[in-house]
Amino acid sequence: MTDLISTDLDYNGERIVADLNRLLRLRTTPIGMKLFESIDEMTAIERIRRPKDVHTTDQIVGQAARNGWTVGITAEDLVGAQCSTVIGLHPRNEDWLSGDRMNGVWFGSQEDAAAHQKAMDVVDYGKYQAMAVSPLSSGRLNPPDICLIYATPAQMILFINGLQWTGYKKLDFGCVGESACADSWGRALATGEPSLSLPCYAERRYGGVMEDELLIAIPPHFLPKVIQGLEALASNGLRYPIPSYGINNDVRAGMGVSY
Repeated sequence: MTDLISTDLDYNGERIVADLNRLLRLRTTPIGMKLFESIDEMTAIERIRRPKDVHTTDQIVGQAARNGWTVGITAEDLVGAQCSTVIGLHPRNEDWLSGDRMNGVWFGSQEDAAAHQKAMDVVDYGKYQAMAVSPLSSGRLNPPDICLIYATPAQMILFINGLQWTGYKKLDFGCVGESACADSWGRALATGEPSLSLPCYAERRYGGVMEDELLIAIPPHFLPKVIQGLEALASNGLRYPIPSYGINNDVRAGMGVSY
């Protein structure tokens, strides 16, 4: 499989998705997310859908990842500031930072709720007026600001192994708990770094995220490198699905090949 390793590291959404599905057998559609400085820029996207109802950002992301839709929103389409602040469509003001709506529900005190809000990674407010999501293979966001990839833990560790194949860097991720969208798309949009998250209650209840899925938000320029790394690992016999060696077998034969 070594001859499949691409030397062309240009981003191409359709090719990236085909390669990810071939190498990792993803169940959920990889999507992109893009912020826009004007509503007109967002509505100009080909075949964009606009919500008729009020949603969470989790639902909008789910409409792209589960339904294959291209959807555009403004802050008015979202249920409240908790969603819109993460993507820079609402100010991180005193009311939001207080955590009042989470006190006694997700956290045991006002102090804890406020500490949670302060810990969240969000996009700076004031530059953007709209956001859109779309399947990567559609090419409609051309390119997106970040890509969102749902995968099982086994698929995700191989994805990260592919990312680390060259230019190794230890990856550090955080967990704010509820509002974990701040750990994925909030952090990736704010920092430009790959950001892994444990999808939270709201993402699973409202966004359709499956019980065994993790989410990585990653700028698109990283993805050709990930594919190149996955191809190299596969040529070494390190590929998905990961076969079970057996907990009682003599490990030396297997270890001699893998390490």
